[in-house]
Amino acid sequence: MLVLDMDDTLLTDDHTISDENKEMIFKAQELGVYVVLASGRPTSAMTAYAKELKMDYYNSFMLSYNGAVITDLKEDKVLFEQTLTKEQIHELYDYSLKSKTHIITYVNDEIVSETDSEYIDIEKHITGLTHNKVVSFKGAVQSNAVKCILLEEPSYLKTVEDDLKLAMPHLSVSMSKPFFLEVAQQGIDKAYSLKKLAEKLDIHQSEIIAVGNAGNDLTMVEYAGLGVWVDNVTPELRDKADLIVASNNNHGVAEVIKRYILNLN
Repeated sequence: MLVLDMDDTLLTDDHTISDENKEMIFKAQELGVYVVLASGRPTSAMTAYAKELKMDYYNSFMLSYNGAVITDLKEDKVLFEQTLTKEQIHELYDYSLKSKTHIITYVNDEIVSETDSEYIDIEKHITGLTHNKVVSFKGAVQSNAVKCILLEEPSYLKTVEDDLKLAMPHLSVSMSKPFFLEVAQQGIDKAYSLKKLAEKLDIHQSEIIAVGNAGNDLTMVEYAGLGVWVDNVTPELRDKADLIVASNNNHGVAEVIKRYILNLN
């Protein structure tokens, strides 16, 4: 199994899959390798890429919302979903006010927030989802949701990350971009759902390659038999994988496939 983070790993900076990466992914799938997309993105913001890679044809899967949802692409159905409760989301909203950060969640496939921000605009651009700016965040969120994101300037948000992990140890907290602090249900991360999927498919940990670039990829990179960073990895994580390949703009995923699946030097 080859598990790929999307933004800043598989995708170039313009959010496309390079021809080199695509060609190698097709070759891996032809050999019977499951290629799995694992992203902080909502499911709907991953599906077009999965179809571009013919992952439905090759009976593969997606891990969305940082592992909170597993989707079977052939059957087009959710195999697993773990949400935050309404109460937890409201607790996070209160924390966002205290910490002076923006907060978003997802309701009916829309981004919901009380505020506008350049960082929310980035999430809108990445996902293609509509932004529903509401008068009352708590009023708009009256049911469970898969995750929340706290957003702010990177150096400040890093201090918020440390504080939030102490304040809410009952939740799973990780950084997907320097300005995106992602929060999911306790125990939920990319490694959790990857392990769940691998067990379903009877694939041993040693048969898994995982490729990423950021803090929310760390657990799956450490879990995989071969954990790989692309060269544009968050600097403090560089020594936490088995190897580093070319950057997302220089076809790092293709390099992994050539070297470790096709055994081409």
